[in-house]
Amino acid sequence: AVVNVHLKGHFCLSRHAAGYWRDQVKAGNAVDARIINTSSGAGVLGSVGQCAYSAAKAGIATLTLVQGAELGRYGITANAICPIARTRMTEGAFGDAMKAPEDGFDVNDPANVSPFVAWLASSESREVTGRVWEVVGGQITAFDGYRRDGTVDAGKRWDPREIGAAVKKVLADSQPLVKVYGA
Repeated sequence: AVVNVHLKGHFCLSRHAAGYWRDQVKAGNAVDARIINTSSGAGVLGSVGQCAYSAAKAGIATLTLVQGAELGRYGITANAICPIARTRMTEGAFGDAMKAPEDGFDVNDPANVSPFVAWLASSESREVTGRVWEVVGGQITAFDGYRRDGTVDAGKRWDPREIGAAVKKVLADSQPLVKVYGA
């Protein structure tokens, strides 16, 4: 159910919207359209105890990267937001950390995400596509997706006895992993 609701739901809706916009371009009409998906930090960084949710949200993040690459030629941008905000789910999971402060700026107010979504939906964002964004409080952060981080090339088929030392070298030269939520 989690994959059907989150990943399949995003795919099915955007598939039909993209098809409509593509047909508009083929008919000679200009298109300046937006797809704004909703992923999660759990999908980008993982979340202990939430394998299905994390996988579905990771699928949405990757769907966004591919949509951005494929649909730009039709005047369509695709971006995803990973909002951090107070909801019934986050209040239950994070308790007091999500409570609204009695005074001052409420970092976890869901309304803080809306201005960024409005900007992504505007023509001002037409050059921004294929990106995954975390939005919380007054912060906007661009995720950098999966990036190659260290390579070793034997120049031949690997002998299994050589792989352990090669992997140790790659890991020594790589950035440390970002911790999974809850780890």
